[in-house]
Amino acid sequence: MTCYRSEPGAIVVTVRLTPKADRDAIDGRVRLADGSAVARVRVRALPERGAANAALIALMAKSFRRPKNAVAIVAGASGRLKQVRIAGEPEALAAIVESWPRR
Repeated sequence: MTCYRSEPGAIVVTVRLTPKADRDAIDGRVRLADGSAVARVRVRALPERGAANAALIALMAKSFRRPKNAVAIVAGASGRLKQVRIAGEPEALAAIVESWPRR
């Protein structure tokens, strides 16, 4: 189950974000009803004025051990499904995603 794609110098992870959660966490990789694979992520922040997106960027930066400026939402900024680009060595970043549990 692959919820990411490699690019030169980065990976792009497909994320299903749940705001207003009880904690900030990456819950693992799941398959949606339409068959697409996503990383299920939840944040405590509200989906107002970009707060949930900022919390997502901070959580992804911490999880991938990258600075916040290496993480960007490249698609879906106003939706629940997002494409998040993480700059760095693609193989090392992919290994982190592969370590997340499948649900």
